[in-house]
Amino acid sequence: MARPREKTSRVVKLKLPVVLALCCSSLLCGLLIGQRQVASPAVGQPHEYSGRRKLEAVSEEQLASLQAEETKPEILPVTDTGRTYLSRFDYQVLSFKPRAVLFRNFTPPEKCDEIVKLAEKQLAPSGLALRKGETDETTKDIRTSSGTFLAAHQDVTGSLDWVERAISEATMIPIEHGEAFNVLRYEIGQKYNSHYDYFATDEYGPQDSQRMASFLLYLSDVEEGGETMFPYENGENMDGGYDFQACIGLKVKPRKGDGLLFYSLTPNGSYDKTSLHGSCPVVRGQKWVATKWIRDKPIR
Repeated sequence: MARPREKTSRVVKLKLPVVLALCCSSLLCGLLIGQRQVASPAVGQPHEYSGRRKLEAVSEEQLASLQAEETKPEILPVTDTGRTYLSRFDYQVLSFKPRAVLFRNFTPPEKCDEIVKLAEKQLAPSGLALRKGETDETTKDIRTSSGTFLAAHQDVTGSLDWVERAISEATMIPIEHGEAFNVLRYEIGQKYNSHYDYFATDEYGPQDSQRMASFLLYLSDVEEGGETMFPYENGENMDGGYDFQACIGLKVKPRKGDGLLFYSLTPNGSYDKTSLHGSCPVVRGQKWVATKWIRDKPIR
C-alpha cells in the first residue's frame, strides 16, 4: 500500500532590498489613485476649465488693447521729486572717498552752447564766500575765473530748465534743493585752488542748510589743463603738508556734455574731508562749466 504524500508549505525568503522596493511601489500606487479620485469631478458635475472652451476671433482693436496693457508700466508711488517714473543714466563711479560719479554725455552739445551764449553776456570776476578774517584782497588769487549766476527761468531757450530737471532725476534729489547755476569761464592760466563746497560752522558761522553735493556740467572741451582734481581722494595727501595750489590726486578731464557729481557730506551728514577739490590751471583753450550746488534742505 502506497504511503500518502505529505503536504508541505514552501516559504520564500525575500531579501530586504526587495521588500523595501515592494513597499515603495505600493505607496506610490496608493498616492496616484488618491490624487486621481480627488481630481475627478463628482458624478453629474462638469469640468471647470480655466481657459476658453473654443477658439474665438480677436479683432485688431482688441489685440492692440491687450498689447498696450502688457507693455504699460506700473505707476510708481509719488516720491519727493513728484515723479512716477524711473530714469536711466549711464554713469561711472570714480571714487568712494569722496563719493564721485561721472555721467558721460549727460547734456546734448547744443544745450551746452545755449548756456554759454546766455552766460557770456553777464560775466564778472568770480567771488568767494569769505571766512573770518579774510578779505577780497587776501583771497583774490584763490579763484581767478569769471562767472555769473543764472536761474532756470532766465533762460528762454529752456536749456537750463532741461539740465536742472535732468540733475534732479540723476541725483534723485528734488529741484527745490538746488541753488542757481554758477556758470564759469576759465581762460589760460586761470584756476581755482583746492577748497570745500560745504560751509564749516566754525569758519562761516551757523547755517540754515548745508551744501551736500555738487554737480558740475562741462560746457566745453579743454585742449589742455583745466581738470577737476581731488587731492585727498582715498585719504591721500592728508598729512598736513599739502600745497593747496598743487594739481594732484584724482583728476577729471573736462569733456563737453559730461556731468560730474560728488558729495561734500557723508551719508550721516558729517563733513567729508576727502571732498577737497579744485580746478587745475587751463594750459590751452577755454574751460566753461556750470555748477549746481545741492543743499540738504529745500531752499525755494
